Amino acid sequence: MRSILILNGPNLNMLGKREPAIYGATTLPEIEAACHAHAERRGIALTFLQSNHEGTLIDAIQAAPEAHAGIILNAGAYTHTSIALRDAIASIAIPVIELHLSNIHARESFRHHSMIAPACIGQISGFGAAGYTLAMDAMIGHLNEEQA
Repeated sequence: MRSILILNGPNLNMLGKREPAIYGATTLPEIEAACHAHAERRGIALTFLQSNHEGTLIDAIQAAPEAHAGIILNAGAYTHTSIALRDAIASIAIPVIELHLSNIHARESFRHHSMIAPACIGQISGFGAAGYTLAMDAMIGHLNEEQA
């Protein structure tokens, strides 16, 4: 069974409490439950992780090819600042999709640039919690195309 890693960066543990007008009222545990249900329906395994620490995210990215076919990464604010995350993504041979709850291009100008985008196969932005299952479907589709 194929497996996908969904990796969440800093402050995403505060979803539902942190700026709900921007990020929504759905909590990260609620998103995780929806993702696991979606994975079960799609016949894939899923690992869901969150860390506020850049090094922990890098370690998870580097270890992912041993257990996962792809990564969905909501890097939070690290999206805009972390060359280290970009380099970790570029160093692995599995696809990564960049994910954001809010539309980063409709927000403050410093959020318009993604350091990780050049190393990812695509970006999903602005669909709130539904973006997670959209990203899962996009990753499954990409993996299926790779196998064809």
